[in-house]
Parts: sequence; structure tokens; C-alpha cells
Amino acid sequence: MSLGFSRILTLSAVVLATGTMTMTGSAYGEPNKVEMAAAAKVSIDEAIKTASEKVSGMVIEAELKQKQDRLIWELEVVTPEKAIMEVHIDAETGSVIDVGEEKTRAKKVKRKETPHKQP
Repeated sequence: MSLGFSRILTLSAVVLATGTMTMTGSAYGEPNKVEMAAAAKVSIDEAIKTASEKVSGMVIEAELKQKQDRLIWELEVVTPEKAIMEVHIDAETGSVIDVGEEKTRAKKVKRKETPHKQP
């Protein structure tokens, strides 16, 4: 019976620790998403509108990030030419920081050749 109680106690401690780490953002002192969203003066809707005005296409991703002591919206836009453009928007002022083509990593697909058997 005490083995079952110790398992429950251990599981409770793990859940509590995980919840605490989630609330603080991380063990490294980085702000969590709730804190960043509260600090952003520009909403995600405003950021999407600004990115759409800057680059024609469809916004496929938007993420609020902390970079160099600055909150930015990082948006990815697929253009009609099928390029993915990354638009960085200052989350405090709403101004466009920069626009550039996303650097996609070329994935090499290795195919294992199997010898062809003759009948």
C-alpha cells in the first residue's frame, strides 16, 4: 500500500513541478507566451494585416518572439510565386523591421537502391 502512495506522491510532485515551469516560462528565465502577449501593444490581427500589406500572399504562420530585448511578430507569407517570405514586425510600434525570403533547408532524400532481380 505504501508503494502506491509513494507513486502518487511522486506523480503529484512531477505534475506540480511541470505546472510551475509552465507558468514561469522556462527554467532559463525567458518570458512565457502569456507574459509576451500581455506586453505586446500590437495584436496578432494587426501584425497579419501589416504583413499582408507589405507582401502579397497568404499568411501561414505568426509567432511572437523575444529577440535582442525586443518583442517582434515573425510572420511567414506564401507568395503567389510559391516563395515563403518572412516579415518581422515590431510588437510595440507595429512597424516593419525587415522582410526577407525564408531560408529553407534543402532536404536530401537518400533512396536505398535494391538490386533488380532478373526472372
